[in-house]
Amino acid sequence: MPSLSRRIMEYAEALPEATPICPGSLLHLGKRAAVDQALSRLARSDELTRICRGVYMRNVETRFGRCGPSLGKALAALSKMWGETIVPSGGAAANCLRLTTQNMVRVVCLTSGPSRRLRLGGSDVELRHAPRWQLVAPHRKAGQLIRALAWLGPEEAEESLDAVLPTFSAEDRKELWDVRAIMPTWIAEPLSEHLSRG
Repeated sequence: MPSLSRRIMEYAEALPEATPICPGSLLHLGKRAAVDQALSRLARSDELTRICRGVYMRNVETRFGRCGPSLGKALAALSKMWGETIVPSGGAAANCLRLTTQNMVRVVCLTSGPSRRLRLGGSDVELRHAPRWQLVAPHRKAGQLIRALAWLGPEEAEESLDAVLPTFSAEDRKELWDVRAIMPTWIAEPLSEHLSRG
């Protein structure tokens, strides 16, 4: 009979990339203490990545060798598993919208869940709990703009809106219009003014 570690890897290899592997989902293969030990061994031998306490993911083979799953897929899977919204930080959103040329040194994401640190693909990812208004329209341009404005601050709101809103579709603009009510006044007022101009 194959070892518990081998059976866990066979199970993990049958899963899509970035599927979270938790000890509780492996109890059909062995007792909890043995599963925990096997997962620790597999993480030490670089066959699995320990994302955070009690959550692992299978490493993938690339032309550069074995590495962790892609950041986007891993965060999407964790978001689904935990039932949380997880989105790139305001600094990353501002960079994506070309409102800053500053590149983020660390990967920071905002979440509706608790703040915590993850280990993904050889780098640390910081999840920061954020208020509901900063998490609107996840993975959409309207939400990106709100997060970018929150990061840039009140002094840069007008100039940023002037630069970005002309590139937004009617659907993106309607989405912004619909979420104004939960925005802080320093965002809601200039946003309302810009959107009202058409």
